[in-house]
Amino acid sequence: MHKPLKLLFATGLAFGLAAVAGSAATDPEDVQPAPPSIGADVPVTYFGPQPSSVQRELIGEYQNLKSGRVDKDKGTITLPLYDGVMRSGETVWYIVTDTDDPGNAEQLGLNYSPKLTYSDIGRAVRRATLGAKFKLTFEAGKVDFKPQRSAIPGDAPNYFPPKQFQPGSVGDKDYSPLVKITNAGGHIYNAPMIAFNVSAEKLNQFCEGNPDYSVVHDKVLKICPREKTVTLALTTGFSFSRPVLYLSTDTNNPLTATAEAATYAPGLEDIQGAGDDSLFSPVERIFVFVNGPTGKDNPQRQGLNSALSDGASPLNILGGIPTVATDYSPLWDLNAAVWTQAAIDKGYRSRMTEEFAILGMVQRGFLTGLNGKPFGSSGLIVNCPIVFRFL
Repeated sequence: MHKPLKLLFATGLAFGLAAVAGSAATDPEDVQPAPPSIGADVPVTYFGPQPSSVQRELIGEYQNLKSGRVDKDKGTITLPLYDGVMRSGETVWYIVTDTDDPGNAEQLGLNYSPKLTYSDIGRAVRRATLGAKFKLTFEAGKVDFKPQRSAIPGDAPNYFPPKQFQPGSVGDKDYSPLVKITNAGGHIYNAPMIAFNVSAEKLNQFCEGNPDYSVVHDKVLKICPREKTVTLALTTGFSFSRPVLYLSTDTNNPLTATAEAATYAPGLEDIQGAGDDSLFSPVERIFVFVNGPTGKDNPQRQGLNSALSDGASPLNILGGIPTVATDYSPLWDLNAAVWTQAAIDKGYRSRMTEEFAILGMVQRGFLTGLNGKPFGSSGLIVNCPIVFRFL
């Protein structure tokens, strides 16, 4: 087990994103809008196509990551499964979600993120070469999927921070999900590893589900090399008040890895946060509430206390996503938000869904960072490719 979070608070390195207790899967009903037929005397089939089907920037459902098949009701995506090899010989199983190559993003249905170009600092981007049979050979970066993900929540009503925690997959010092293909254009791809040094025959046992989490990523629900597919659990949240689904795969801290059912990726420690939309910044902001309203049946519920107590999504708020803004990056700089006692006493604590409303509360003194510190970057980076927006 890793040391308790209260010790990490002293170094400014601690908070998480999603429920540790219970399933890694999400509940899209937390955010999915009601059908337009509610309150009308006509069936839902009466209503015409959403404006987004004509122009993606308009209101309506839109799938950002088009390379996979989304199940909105289950909150999952089925993506192409790729296999490569380490220079040392081990098999690497991975997915691809984002790239800074606009042409390939359009062709393959990936998310286009120009900001990834500025992530190539230190260990943050691994190197790979393209070889025969379209396979990548990775120079460095391995993941151990054997650890069992676990956490002991804090005492009620302050379930966060957890008393102890252990991420379910841990990368070595060189592991990052970001990869530069050095002999094929030099573009950067977001290619999270989801299994390592395990045979296709072993993984084919999980084509119908019930995977062995000692050999695969904790977000995996089904994996099937013979069909070249993998199904992963998504997380619900918001971006500029639009409900969204995103995929959390990696983070640069053991606690957030535990909370997100993600891989601890030490290579991401070299990503610089706090820049947001500044020149050469590779990140965008994500806002995480610590002490939001609790209660699974509470329509205002949000935050880490709630997630640790009821197992549902903390309903984080993302900054720019494709089709809504031009500054999207799958690398999110975590900004922790804590409601002050004054805000709670005045009845201002409620579910927040939009970045600038949050910043307004910060400006008025109703939200702070952890332990009363100024609101802003935590230094924690999470790799969360956007998948789908509901509006």
